[in-house]
Amino acid sequence: MPTAPTGVGHLRGAEPFPVAARRALADAQLRRNLGHATATIRAKSAAVIDEVPDWERLRAAGSAIKTDVMARLPELLEQLEQRVTQAGGVVHWAADAHEANAIVVDLVRDTGSDRVIKVKSMATQEIGLNEALEAAGIAPVETDLAELIVQLGDDRPSHILVPAIHRNRAEIRQIFLRAMPGVDPALTDEPADLAAAARRFLRQTFLSTPVAVSGANFAVAETGTLAVVESEGNGRMCLTLPRTLITVMGVEKVVPTWRDLEVFLQLLPRASTGERMNPYTSMWTGVTPGDGPQAFHLVLLDNGRSAVLADEVGRQALHCIRCSACLNVCPVYERTGGHAYGSVYPGPIGAVLSPQLTGVADNASLPYASSLCGACYDACPVKINIPELLVHLRDRAPHPHAESAVMAAAAYAMDRPALFAAAQRATRLSRLAGRRGRGLPPPLSGWTDGRDLSDPPPQTFRDWWANR
Repeated sequence: MPTAPTGVGHLRGAEPFPVAARRALADAQLRRNLGHATATIRAKSAAVIDEVPDWERLRAAGSAIKTDVMARLPELLEQLEQRVTQAGGVVHWAADAHEANAIVVDLVRDTGSDRVIKVKSMATQEIGLNEALEAAGIAPVETDLAELIVQLGDDRPSHILVPAIHRNRAEIRQIFLRAMPGVDPALTDEPADLAAAARRFLRQTFLSTPVAVSGANFAVAETGTLAVVESEGNGRMCLTLPRTLITVMGVEKVVPTWRDLEVFLQLLPRASTGERMNPYTSMWTGVTPGDGPQAFHLVLLDNGRSAVLADEVGRQALHCIRCSACLNVCPVYERTGGHAYGSVYPGPIGAVLSPQLTGVADNASLPYASSLCGACYDACPVKINIPELLVHLRDRAPHPHAESAVMAAAAYAMDRPALFAAAQRATRLSRLAGRRGRGLPPPLSGWTDGRDLSDPPPQTFRDWWANR
C-alpha cells in the first residue's frame, strides 16, 4: 500500500530522533516548560478521571468501537459520503497530501478569497496545507491561540493538545511584540493580557474572512454529522461565520452511529484537557439555508492510512482520538519535547503512527524513542497497546549489518542444542573476570556502556534438569 509521499507535509524529521533529542535535552528552559506543563495536565486529568466510576468500561467501549470501524472502514466511509451529499455537502477523496492540498487550494481560489481562517487541525499540519496555501498566494490564519503563537513565531507545534507547550509566557510576549500587527508595545506577559491581544487581532479576521478550513474530531456515518471539540470558541466562530467551510479529515475519524459518539465525548475531554466536558462541542450536518456556511466541502484524507490499516497489528494506531494522554505521561516526551520526533505527531503515539504513515524506513529511529515502560498504554482512553506496536515496528525497522549478523549467529546456535549448550558454558567464564568481565568488546561495547549484562547463572537449566 502507498505511504505518505516525501517532500510534502510534516511527517518526517530532518534528523534521527537521538540526534534531535540530545539537542533538546541540553535546553534547560525547554525542560522546565515541559515538566511544568505536563505535570499540571497530568494531575488535572487524573482528578477528573477518578470521578468516573465506569472509566475502564468506557475505555473498553471506545476500543471496541474503533476496532469495529477499522474492520469495515470502506463501508462506513461510503455511508458517510452518501449522508453528507444528501445534506448538501460535497465530498472529495484525497489519496495523499498532494491531492488534498490541490483540492483545498482550488476550492479557496473558486471563492475568490486570498485568506482563510483555520481551526486547529493536525491533518492540515500533516499535509503541509499552510505552505501549499501560501505558495498559491492565499494567507492562512491560525485562530487557536497556541497555533497562532506557533505561526507567529515561525515555529512548529510540539504537542498534540497544546502546540506551544514549549513556550513560556515571557517568550509568547516577545513573539506577539515582534510579529502581531497592531499590538500594544506596553503588552505584559500576564496570561489575560496575552489572550486579550490575540482576541483583538483575531476579531476582525473572523468577521472579514469568507472561507474557513477545519479538521474534524469525529464524523458520524449514520447522519453525515461532523464534530469539532475545542476550548476557546475560535472553532465555533470558524464553523459559523464564513460562507464556505472546508474540512480536511483523516479517514479513520469516522464512527458508525450517533450513540457511538457519546462514548468519545466522555473519554476525550477527561483524557486530554482534564475537563468533564469540552467547553465548545460544535456539530454540523451539510448545509442549512440561511444558517452558517452555505457551501461545505469534506476532504477525506488517506495519506498512508490504508498502509496502516493493512497491518493487522499496526492498525490499532488508527484508533487514536488525538487526546495527548500518552504524551503527558511519557518520561521520554517530558524531557525532549515534540520537536525531537520530527513529525507533527510527537510522543508515544507519534512514535508508532508516523513510521507507519511514511514507511518504517523513513522514520526508523522513532520506534526506539521509548523506554517501553507502558505508561502510555495505561493512559490511553481507547487502550492502544503502544508498547506492543513499538516492539512490532522495531522488528520491521532496518537493522545494521553487524546487528543482523549477531542475531543470525544467535539463531544458528539456538537451533543446534549441542552448540547452544557449549555457548552457555562459555558465558560462565565471564564470572571469573568479575564486574568488568560483564562488558562487551568494541563495537558491542555501545550496549554495555549504559547497562550491565545480566550475571550468568551458576547452573543452567539443562544442567539442573540433567542432575534431577
